[in-house]
Amino acid sequence: MSRKIYFSTPGRFSAKRTLIGAVSRCHHRLAPSHARKIARKLFLTPTRSPAVNAAPNGLERFTAQSQQGELQMYSVGAGPTWLLTHGWSGSASQFFPLMAHIASLGFRAVAFDHPAHGESGGHESHIPGFVQAINDVLDQVDNVSGVVAHSMGAAAVLESQHPQLDDLPLLLVAPVLNYRENLYATVRQSGYSLKLFDEIVQEVGEQHGYPIETIEPLTKLGARRHQVVIAHDRSDRFASFSVTEKANDYQHVCLLPTDGLGHGRILKSDVTLQAFTDLAAKTDPAVHSVESATSSSDIAARKKNRQTTETSASAMDV
Repeated sequence: MSRKIYFSTPGRFSAKRTLIGAVSRCHHRLAPSHARKIARKLFLTPTRSPAVNAAPNGLERFTAQSQQGELQMYSVGAGPTWLLTHGWSGSASQFFPLMAHIASLGFRAVAFDHPAHGESGGHESHIPGFVQAINDVLDQVDNVSGVVAHSMGAAAVLESQHPQLDDLPLLLVAPVLNYRENLYATVRQSGYSLKLFDEIVQEVGEQHGYPIETIEPLTKLGARRHQVVIAHDRSDRFASFSVTEKANDYQHVCLLPTDGLGHGRILKSDVTLQAFTDLAAKTDPAVHSVESATSSSDIAARKKNRQTTETSASAMDV
């Protein structure tokens, strides 16, 4: 979905929203096939956002093959692997500060651009494609110890039934746990014809054997057996914090609320970096010794560097 629609926010009466609704409904009635073609392009075309962070030292680039097309991969560090997966209209570059932190603790961080995102191939994207891309990457990356996922990427990870994920800890950042409700709400806010949008959703579901009615990230989170840590900002405009609070009722879920970090900036916050350190330490005790050896001056330098390279809030909130 176009970033302008997906990242819209509710408001009072909008003449533009009313006009969009009238035009899209009329188009659908008069030329249904053409309307579906235009709507598919609109709703399934993400924004290819430019890199939002400088590449960490030692970053390696390579490609992986997916049923959704060629995927651009990024790797830094050595050791047990943590896989990172971004959300809609995002890119792997959002994870670069976190990947550097992961590498500093003795792990290998591997991220990738989803189909039609970043530098990966493809012209369309959707949650079945996200899930398939995650599964294809897991088939090609060895020694995965855990997964970090942001926004819609978190929903896709929870939807994945890849056997490797069964026994892995997860760090979810600003997850969209009410995916279907969130999706339809954002389209409703845009004013676009819900009937036309629903036809596109059903069409994608049929093509990929993945009906949208089966997508239930919150329910599937509850069914997991291993620890999940969630970092989520209370003022997140794009992923419901109140829904995430429900997940905190699960014994295997630990919620870390933040304030003032929004939907994107939270990815490179001290809260998220520390959340990774704590979660990784539970699976690899060697992390404790690495972390204790980090001096306070190093921590301050990392924080200053993050503040210097941080882009505007609107650019990061993807």
